[in-house]
Amino acid sequence: MTTGIAKGLTAGTWVIDPTHSTVGFSVRHLMVSKVRGRFTDFDGKLVIGEDGTASAEAEIRVNSLTTDNEQRDAHLRTADFFHAEQFPVMTFESTGFRVDGAEFVVDGEFTVRGNTKPVALKVEFLGVNAGMGNGPVAGFEATTVVSRREFGLDIDMPLPDGGVVIGDKITLTLEIEVGLQG
Repeated sequence: MTTGIAKGLTAGTWVIDPTHSTVGFSVRHLMVSKVRGRFTDFDGKLVIGEDGTASAEAEIRVNSLTTDNEQRDAHLRTADFFHAEQFPVMTFESTGFRVDGAEFVVDGEFTVRGNTKPVALKVEFLGVNAGMGNGPVAGFEATTVVSRREFGLDIDMPLPDGGVVIGDKITLTLEIEVGLQG
């Protein structure tokens, strides 16, 4: 990525502000609706080089998962799903940035439950603002769809009339605010 893609995003290290950011997901439930959730403990950074090159990395703590249902959240943390005890952190590390029309794509390696797979985040750059006295901030919205089975979350819970309790495709939605570090 160059500063031309994200106008106003100057060289330096931009750190995620978790207070003003969301790492969310949704998945098909019972073949007819969606369950939504989020992770509340995460961090990361975007580094813009003087030459306009960029890199991004993030860590998400699995135990911070919430779907606003304690019983379901506890089950999602077990070995049936995320196996949070053995794999407490999910990670993302960028491998490239590219233009896609008015948006851009961040390619990277996403690691969940010890399984690393390539993902492509479709990103909308929301702009840069002077901030509230602590330096400039920038905003992004990013989405991607991943297969839970590819990451080792391969529990199948078939329904008696066909289909499954939980779909395979997970939509990840990131709403990220970063601040330029001095």
